[in-house]
Amino acid sequence: MSYISSLTLHNFRSYESSDLKQLSAKFIVFYGANGAGKTNILEAVSLFSPGRGLRSAKPIEMQNNATQSPWALSCHIEGEYGAIQIGTGLDGATKNKRILRVQGENARSQGVLSEYLACIWLTPQMDRLFLDSSSHRRRFLDRLIFAFDPGHSGRVTRYENAMRQRSKILQDSHKTGRQADASWLDGLERQMAETAIAIAAARRDFTARLQGVCDTHKSEYFPRAILQAQGSIEALFDNAPALEVEDLYRYQLQESRSVDMISGGAATGPHKSDLGVIMADKSMPAEHCSTGEQKALLIGILLAHARLIKDERGFAPILLLDEVAAHLDEGRRCALYDLLEGLGSQVWLSGTDRALFTALEGRGQFFEVENSSIHSR
Repeated sequence: MSYISSLTLHNFRSYESSDLKQLSAKFIVFYGANGAGKTNILEAVSLFSPGRGLRSAKPIEMQNNATQSPWALSCHIEGEYGAIQIGTGLDGATKNKRILRVQGENARSQGVLSEYLACIWLTPQMDRLFLDSSSHRRRFLDRLIFAFDPGHSGRVTRYENAMRQRSKILQDSHKTGRQADASWLDGLERQMAETAIAIAAARRDFTARLQGVCDTHKSEYFPRAILQAQGSIEALFDNAPALEVEDLYRYQLQESRSVDMISGGAATGPHKSDLGVIMADKSMPAEHCSTGEQKALLIGILLAHARLIKDERGFAPILLLDEVAAHLDEGRRCALYDLLEGLGSQVWLSGTDRALFTALEGRGQFFEVENSSIHSR
């Protein structure tokens, strides 16, 4: 089991200085009024896993505006490697990136964090996941994959960069009337095709593995989801091997140049994929389910993801659940807490009312947050 035993915040968001020590390996509850600073604490924890954290914020956006001293976070992680100290913070020289240190030494990349910790989070903004555009569900799926394969994010970035370069060349050609450099376009489309196949294959493989966990672990409170990575590239895999799919997609890109030079982007590709979710018991698409059913489905998917991490990586992830109990009835809340305890994760929860966490009394630590001041209760 890996968990955070201490956390220090310095000039981070609304906090000038805060220090939490001897933290519970099970449940840590923060309660207080809206705007008190509870989510900022969960965001700080999320930054000890690869990526940009639960708000996807730029480093400079996390700076406490009341001071010029760069923000910094540090924590101690207890796990199979013993006690590990990790620190991260704003690079005071550039102001546009953050520094990462492990055991006092500069880390080569954020990918090293995946060796010590995995984080999963649920925020109120995610409640509309099934109603929002496909881009939200696509990013959600990619983030789930990222917990297993840090290289997935790099492939998505390479694909999007190549697509932007191709789009600029085509649109410049359309505006000026000059023919675009065919060899340059061929090279970019080759790169797009290669990375597109890797991205689509990763999405299909991961979705199948996650589906296996959903099918194995069933709950009366959190309905089973049927998951599918949907998209033009993903569909091609049903009838052709990877190399043939790559050739087909490269041909599609060549054929769509005249359209893409006007519309921008690319007519097809993994940048238009979606995550299809069906509520199994009712055979109903998630977007047609009630608000409560959608919330329960989403929690069920995240629990399955946590179990998959535990099964495949050997340790349970840390869960960051922001306002998760607000719209759950008492039965679902108690069932959720029991499932979380059985999972063996350290769970950080936030809410406006301590009464929402009555079932956790005696099973973890409680902190009241008032105007970015944290008090143990």
